[in-house]
Amino acid sequence: MAASKSKKTAATSHQDRVKAVFDDIKASRNVPDVNNFWKHLARDPALLERTWAGVKEVMAPGALDPLVKEMIYVAVSVTNGCGYCIASHSASARKAGMTEAMFGELMAVVGMANETNRLANGYRVPIDEMFEKADPGPAKLP
Repeated sequence: MAASKSKKTAATSHQDRVKAVFDDIKASRNVPDVNNFWKHLARDPALLERTWAGVKEVMAPGALDPLVKEMIYVAVSVTNGCGYCIASHSASARKAGMTEAMFGELMAVVGMANETNRLANGYRVPIDEMFEKADPGPAKLP
């Protein structure tokens, strides 16, 4: 009996954790349901909680406006070849105001950046001193 009760408690705890995250996603995004990405992460409540906390923090209001953040997400998703992420974040970017012209320009930048990155890596181009000086690198700690 104890093992059965323990399994039930673990399952209830799992369900409670998932429900709490799903409720937060729905409230934060003002949507009636969570999308498939979150439903699949729900297999591992710790992963679901950690990933949602990270997304909430990174995508929260900050120095970059929501449209810029979504467009960056689209660019990285294109480069990584994640069809799901491209669709999801393109929809969010469009909702935030991305036009077809903006999307076209974004794809041109992504394509060119990937091409020139491969060329620079392939040719093993050394970094110019002027670029090294312009980049302060990591902040100096006191």
